[in-house]
Amino acid sequence: MQRWLIRLGLAAAALALLAGGAALLGYREFVAPCPLTGAATIVLARGHGVEGVAEALETAAVIRDARLFRAGVALFGGRRPLKAGEYAFPAGISAADVMRLMQEGRTVVRHLTVPEGLTTAQVLSLIATTEALDGALPAPAPGEGELLPETYNFSYGDPRAGMVQRLRRAMTTALADAWANRSPELPLASPREALILASLVEKETALDSERPRVAAVFINRLKRGMRLQSDPTVAYAVTAGERALGRELTRADLERAGAYNTYANPGLPPGPIANPGRAALLAVMHPADSDALYFVADGSGGHVFASTLEEHNRNVARWRRLQRDQAAQPPPTHPSESGSK
Repeated sequence: MQRWLIRLGLAAAALALLAGGAALLGYREFVAPCPLTGAATIVLARGHGVEGVAEALETAAVIRDARLFRAGVALFGGRRPLKAGEYAFPAGISAADVMRLMQEGRTVVRHLTVPEGLTTAQVLSLIATTEALDGALPAPAPGEGELLPETYNFSYGDPRAGMVQRLRRAMTTALADAWANRSPELPLASPREALILASLVEKETALDSERPRVAAVFINRLKRGMRLQSDPTVAYAVTAGERALGRELTRADLERAGAYNTYANPGLPPGPIANPGRAALLAVMHPADSDALYFVADGSGGHVFASTLEEHNRNVARWRRLQRDQAAQPPPTHPSESGSK
């Protein structure tokens, strides 16, 4: 009986050693580099569980063995769940690091850049066509000028309605902050009036250095009761903000009846004509110290400013001569068309 017990003990010890050896080999395999030879980005959807995730990772050659991965997660995962999402796995990553990456939810960070000066219809179209976002746009749609142009980080599968809400909250905060720190004696009665004027400034110039000067022109005109005579407001009246005008304004456009025509109507238009960025908001709240009442394009992407109508007329005449000269120049020819070989 004693010998039998000894033999049983030796057998149990041998089995324990074998199990321990197998566990050691399994652990070494779990922390060893995987066969992935190049970086790979994979979307691991919700609802698949560890088994489904393991199979997807093995199929993509991120890990070597799905069964080993499941066992490793069970033994070393500490009951922390694997989070779904889009992951970028570097070459040679170990199964253990794959587990940790997914437990921590370190998904791919995507970026959505919303340019300054887009109308709300254009911003919503941009969000609607961003493939990595999910779901429908919110209804009703935000109003004009309610979305802050910036670059926003997001993850694969984030809802489109949530992205729109983020842009909306960002504009609400940016406008409130800018209004709270505005310069005194602005001829603006509310944050909304400042937002409307900022949208005009945004559409008039893309140069950061010019925005405070353009804002000053409009502020000076409002103080004097002069009409703003802003071309972008007329373009908005023509398109209702649904598209870019795509052509030069005509005399018929300038004479078009409508509340947004600042050639025909005094004061601000009834609402924003685009979504202004932070720089345009700040330019309106802190316009340049200037007595300018006019500006016109200078032919190099900027504008020239004037304090008197006489000076402005000279600037306009110079701009029109420049336009005529540019139109008279022959188009550049390709070397092969000019005889050069």
